[in-house]
Amino acid sequence: MNLHLNEWRHSLQAKSTLAIIITAAVLIGVTSAVQYIFASKGIREEVEHRAKAELQVKNLEIQKVMTAVEVALENMSWTVEKTLGMPDSICVVTRRLVEQNTAIMGCGVAFVENYYPQKGRWFEPYVVRREGGKMETSQIGSASHDYLHAEWFIDGMAATKGRWSEPYYDEAGAKTMLCTYTIPIHDAKGRTVAVMGADVSLDWLGGVINARPIYPSSYNLVISRTGQMMACPEESLVMRRSIQEVTSKMKDTTAKRINREMMEGKSGQTVVTNEKGEKNYVFFAPVDGETGWSMAVVCPDKEVFKSLRRVGLGLFVLMLAGLALIGLIISRAVRGFKNLQAVRMQNAAMENELKIASGIQMSMLPKIFPPYPDRDDIDIYGTLAAARAVGGDLYDFYIRDNNLFFCIGDVAGKGVPAALVMAMTRALLRTVSAHEPEPDKIVETLNEAMTEGNESNMFVTLFLGVLDLKTGRLRYCNAGHEAPLLVGRQVGVLPCDPNLIVGVVPGRKYTCQETMIDHQTTIFMFTDGLTEAENSEHELFGRERVLAVANTQYDLRQHQPELLIGKMADAVRDFVGGAEQSDDLTMLAVQFN
Repeated sequence: MNLHLNEWRHSLQAKSTLAIIITAAVLIGVTSAVQYIFASKGIREEVEHRAKAELQVKNLEIQKVMTAVEVALENMSWTVEKTLGMPDSICVVTRRLVEQNTAIMGCGVAFVENYYPQKGRWFEPYVVRREGGKMETSQIGSASHDYLHAEWFIDGMAATKGRWSEPYYDEAGAKTMLCTYTIPIHDAKGRTVAVMGADVSLDWLGGVINARPIYPSSYNLVISRTGQMMACPEESLVMRRSIQEVTSKMKDTTAKRINREMMEGKSGQTVVTNEKGEKNYVFFAPVDGETGWSMAVVCPDKEVFKSLRRVGLGLFVLMLAGLALIGLIISRAVRGFKNLQAVRMQNAAMENELKIASGIQMSMLPKIFPPYPDRDDIDIYGTLAAARAVGGDLYDFYIRDNNLFFCIGDVAGKGVPAALVMAMTRALLRTVSAHEPEPDKIVETLNEAMTEGNESNMFVTLFLGVLDLKTGRLRYCNAGHEAPLLVGRQVGVLPCDPNLIVGVVPGRKYTCQETMIDHQTTIFMFTDGLTEAENSEHELFGRERVLAVANTQYDLRQHQPELLIGKMADAVRDFVGGAEQSDDLTMLAVQFN
């Protein structure tokens, strides 16, 4: 009997032990499964955060280069348009652009057929930076390089603003893979006579895209608007295969959808299985700007979950590894959120600084009207509407020795750089004009000061006048600015000599002109933000509409400065409608009573 009792006890103990082991195994298994699920979810979130951050960082790096090229070319195009009468000087301008901008490999200006008869049918001066930084200048337009029928030239002639070309191999000039930013060049009559282009080598793009991948086997790629591979780890595919060709062997139809959405400029993320059956996480987004490019980050599933899948030695090790992985994920997520919060705080601080800068800038300009309430011989009114928080337009006036010194100007470009140049220009004008009464000498001194150390190629168009309040004698100097209107006995344009803009060529001499201003005559000055104001259909307000408003106010005998500027502002506002303001708009009117 005792024997049977012992056997029963041993059997019960074995069953209890087995039950405990099974229960423990189930608990450990459930715990491990839960941990694995949460760990997998955390890893996927980490991949998403890191991939999106990678897209943003690479986008900013690309935009930094592209924006620098766009700004440099658009600033230099002004100089090209002003030197159209000197074809041999164009190479000097393009050479300076390439020398001062390391992102630009080459620069050329392609003119319409027979624009310079002495140069022949094709005229395309081109400057390229060779190895070692050597500059090579040549005229590459010829029958073998007939750019007149090239797509980039035809599209550039028809364009109203700058545009990026599709990547291509340049056999005539740089002899390498390029992408070109082109803008139309106009003559004094507003006709498009040439296309100016800045070439950017695609070598730098591959270096930016493939530097520091987020995973050892992950990779990034960039495609053009037509799907051409512009940058990827396989250099043999760059500009030789399209994204459609690369993914053509994949059975997963998701790849075709991603290709289509990338070329349409959309953003998204998905999972794609390649021809080998390997799963990959794909994140894609368009490159900001007008390039039409799109970028993708590809993370292999085996790489993403490699650490987790190695944890198979035991349930305890699996739990510890899962906890460690979750802790790592949380720490990285927290770090990412902290970085994002820091960026947001920086952006908020920058916006606040821009508001302060805008207030400082506006405080520098006269804003109390009428400015001289105790005088009845002069009436003045002016307005400035910046396209951004700060702008590059300026106007100013003051009376010294019974002479009214007044000016209006427009700095090339917009934003903070233009605002800094604007502030410097106004300060110099005040300083120089305090001791020099002749407008041409004032402008010459200002030009010398601004050309010295002008590495950013910033320049100013300027109209400066000195009105004798006793006699009505007006002495003035125009440096590349819009000619003012005279609204008095009739509406007319003040004759202005074609002086060069300020800040480009040192030692330049400027001419002084003079005329007599009749009583009750209003001198109406404005920047090109008035004539070039665009509506939603990209039509310009134009000088004809400016003259029409001035004539209407003249017929009504209501051309006092504030009335004239108010009616002009109303006309522009009605013409533009809901379109966004594209340029700073400044108006200044002076009436001699």
